[in-house]
Amino acid sequence: MVPTTTIRALLDTGAADRVVLAQSTREALGKAPAHGWSCVIVTNGRTVQQEAKIRNTGLDQLVQGWVISESVGHKKPEPEIFQAAAATVSLPLRGAWVIGDSPHADIAGAHLLGLRSVWVTNGHAWTQDSYWPTHVADDVASAINHTIGTSR
Repeated sequence: MVPTTTIRALLDTGAADRVVLAQSTREALGKAPAHGWSCVIVTNGRTVQQEAKIRNTGLDQLVQGWVISESVGHKKPEPEIFQAAAATVSLPLRGAWVIGDSPHADIAGAHLLGLRSVWVTNGHAWTQDSYWPTHVADDVASAINHTIGTSR
């Protein structure tokens, strides 16, 4: 039998050391502030695990903040988690974009709040018929570059 502490450690940090941030995404995030954009990560999951991923990939140096569902008691697509993200950088949600790869969590969350969105396809076809993303991108870097090239 595997000890509970071993299981907890695997859940908290096990996948974090395998997550890799694409160089193109790193570059796109690096350009965002110069274009007047604040980037905040909004993610569902356990705080310890998600923060380990953020730090291990260097995202903590590239974004202006993050909000993790376990920490705020709300999950995407609930409006409160997106509101918490805006509060993290002391900005209104109005004018924000949501970039994500989950039609339900990310794009539906943006739709519920009347926000613009970019769906990162990762090679998948859009199957929802009650809401649509504002824009579609093949990868995260393309999504960020599209967003920072738009007017507020």
